[in-house]
Amino acid sequence: MKKRLDTSKLAEWVGELRAGEEILLSGVVYTARDAAHKRMLAALTAGDPLPFPLQGAAIYYAGPTPAKGGLAVGSAGPTTSSRMDPYMPRFSSEGLRLTIGKGDRSEAVYEAIREARGAYLCAIGGAGALCASHIESAEVVAYPELGCESVKRFVFRDMPLFVGIDSTGGSIFRR
Repeated sequence: MKKRLDTSKLAEWVGELRAGEEILLSGVVYTARDAAHKRMLAALTAGDPLPFPLQGAAIYYAGPTPAKGGLAVGSAGPTTSSRMDPYMPRFSSEGLRLTIGKGDRSEAVYEAIREARGAYLCAIGGAGALCASHIESAEVVAYPELGCESVKRFVFRDMPLFVGIDSTGGSIFRR
């Protein structure tokens, strides 16, 4: 049976997840990809404010297409997560505990997840339309000039995901 979890209580459950578990995630999740990560790291380095607080946040590596058909967004499938790996240790040290994407992560990310008692969740690649049907709202919160790579605030409702890497370093990729 899939666990129903909400990001508003992320700190209560994230450390209890185990690799391979299936979950249904609801709540606020921010999107950010390569270009946004680069800008966010530059802001952190300069001491400037971020578009959203990393403490206790969840980031979905996605670049959704424009909305159509009455949905909040168009296709919203996951992006290959390893492209964000260079940023993850710093973001994790700032309080980021949950990321969502597809594919395995680097050893540095495994360590960052363990240190933060966080987790990495996986969405099914190629299922952008399915993912979009579980997003109730979407608003651009930063870097609108980046188009689909702008930072957005999503509200998920029962997004089907599975635990790729858990807080102990357990992994579906490295069995």
